Amino acid sequence: MSAGAMRLNAISKRFGSLHVLRDVSIEVEPGERCGIIGPNGAGKSTLFNVIAGELAPSAGSVTLFGRDVTKLGIHSRARLGLARTFQATTLFPRLTVLENLLLALQAHHPRRHFQCFIPQRRYVDGEAQARRLLARVELEHRAHTQVCALGYGERRQLELLLAISQRPRILLLDEPTAGLAPGDASLVTEMLKREGGETTIVLIEHDMGVVFDVVERLVVLHHGSVVADGPLDRIRADEKVQEIYLGGKL
Repeated sequence: MSAGAMRLNAISKRFGSLHVLRDVSIEVEPGERCGIIGPNGAGKSTLFNVIAGELAPSAGSVTLFGRDVTKLGIHSRARLGLARTFQATTLFPRLTVLENLLLALQAHHPRRHFQCFIPQRRYVDGEAQARRLLARVELEHRAHTQVCALGYGERRQLELLLAISQRPRILLLDEPTAGLAPGDASLVTEMLKREGGETTIVLIEHDMGVVFDVVERLVVLHHGSVVADGPLDRIRADEKVQEIYLGGKL
């Protein structure tokens, strides 16, 4: 069996009589940046939920780094190096930016099970690391601001930063620039482009400018099935893709 970053083998998902995914097979290599596109209702978010362990497939298997994780839960997959973001932000709104980031960092501390007993003022190394991460996205001046007081673009940047802080081996991004103004979308795009090649990125995104700027390969879903898979130039020229999704030449 391939020891690639992710291998989906004939994944299908039914909700009663509704067949959302049909025999989806995708392989992603370590360090690869792969985009998943398709019209609304194509099954993209459902596929992410199956990969992350939030939904069990009706058929097929999910392999991460050579290990079959089809029957493993969300936390077990996270321990293998899987992280994800969602279309809606999932931050703690009443905590500060720094506190949100510290919680994410503590999850990977060697003594993480005892972190709740350590006062934050003694977590010096973690705070220094958090501030370095915030400086990367020019959010250090917001460290002591409650998340509920942030602008939408800042919240999206912070959520992405929390995912990156986990040092994931594979990162699932579900429409990271959805609802962002062009300037904020550019900041998020730059964050993704700066990520090192060791992190495998699988991206769902409707903004084709972001897609072409970040990924090197595209998988196209339509009615729950893979209709195209290949490098950007080939997908650009695919007449079927242009017809069902892009509405004309790119």
